[in-house]
Amino acid sequence: MKEYQTITEISGPLVYVETDEPIGYDEIVEIETPDGDVKHGQVLETSDGLVAVQVFEGTTGIGQDASVRFLGETLKLPVTEDLLGRVMDGAGNPIDGGPDIVPDKRQEIVGKAINPHAREYPEEFIQTGVSSIDGMNTLVRGQKLPIFSASGLPHNELALQIARQATVPEDEEAGEDTEFAVVFAGMGITAEEANEFMDDFERTGALERSVVFLNLADDPAVERTITPRMALTAAEYLAFEKDYHVLTILTDMTNYCEALREIGAAREEVPGRRGYPGYMYTDLAQLYERAGRIKGREGTVTQIPILTMPGDDETHPIPDLTGYITEGQIMMDRDLNSQGIQPPVNVLPSLSRLMDDGVGEGLTRGDHSGVSDQLYAAYAEGEDLRDLVNIVGREALSERDNRYLDFADAFENKFVQQGYQTNRDIVETLDIGWDLLSMLPKSELNRVDEEYIEQYYGEDTAESESDEADGDAEAEAEA
Repeated sequence: MKEYQTITEISGPLVYVETDEPIGYDEIVEIETPDGDVKHGQVLETSDGLVAVQVFEGTTGIGQDASVRFLGETLKLPVTEDLLGRVMDGAGNPIDGGPDIVPDKRQEIVGKAINPHAREYPEEFIQTGVSSIDGMNTLVRGQKLPIFSASGLPHNELALQIARQATVPEDEEAGEDTEFAVVFAGMGITAEEANEFMDDFERTGALERSVVFLNLADDPAVERTITPRMALTAAEYLAFEKDYHVLTILTDMTNYCEALREIGAAREEVPGRRGYPGYMYTDLAQLYERAGRIKGREGTVTQIPILTMPGDDETHPIPDLTGYITEGQIMMDRDLNSQGIQPPVNVLPSLSRLMDDGVGEGLTRGDHSGVSDQLYAAYAEGEDLRDLVNIVGREALSERDNRYLDFADAFENKFVQQGYQTNRDIVETLDIGWDLLSMLPKSELNRVDEEYIEQYYGEDTAESESDEADGDAEAEAEA
């Protein structure tokens, strides 16, 4: 291990050091000031004779008289099953007042790319307890399904609800519950948000099956770039070596990307779209593609990244690039939120590309796919008719159109609306869906198999509504 006192420049979170030997990319660095203060960093860029080091704790107090030591290894996370129930800072250091972590081993946080040939196709259901996700945009094990939110929307509440409620169905062959864990990473969140997260984890007991990494807004931006890698390293260890099904929640990816932009500006890189680094797509892909299943391994890593779209703009580089890499998105809606719908998930622009492979007979229930398609089609028609009502008024619409308008209102108030403390299993979600579909005549249900219509369709409800409508029509005709 060589020591240098050859710092040539300090720029933002970066320190530039002259060296006389090759230094490895991502190598860990110790920087010691004359008064004994030691800071840690990572090699960000290396070339002949000059190395750029990003300092995790910030460069305050570092001068050209500081000593720089290159440790010859990359950043590693101490991993053990005892990480469950622990709270760490963004750099992987315990902050919960508990004992030191005694690791089984130390694992590189960069991770190894999963060989595409070794990947197994995701096709098993994860129940979040949220009807708008489970029923309409189902999450499956090994998927990466982001939540697109915006400033002021309750994405934190939805993240907590999913972390608290998410589970995998019981393994019927083994006759016991499958091991399930949550890895939660907060990046650039405020102290108030962090306290809210921790209070909820502790109050509900969810902390016992969770590993929590917290990078606060006043922590260095450089630390924010390693926080998701720390979380995913813990998730991969629990999944692929301890056979857990791991749900990884990453919030907020917008803060992570802002940290990339800040570091890129300090390096004087040529900016890409809206000032973000040109390599941001590659960087995000390195994170998102660590979700998946591996042949021969019991465990899985599933990701729910959460991002706030700046200016509610879906074409912004962060949601735009995220959408290219991931398998769908859950869209939160400002209008639904203003109506008091909790959670305000708009199912129409939402999508889970792997849903059809994770639902159906033997996975959820045979009618799941058909119910979802029929609910989607009926709600979409109701939404279109709302625009028409604004022009011609409701009185000008037919009885059929009025039913679809009523359906759209009921769908939002009974299916999407459930609050943040209500945990619905998939059977309850599908039953609510059938109650709503029973508002429509049987002849309108053209996306559900006939056998399921006979089994679940609410005949009495539909007939009574039809009789009432006929009575109203007769009364109008007599008048």
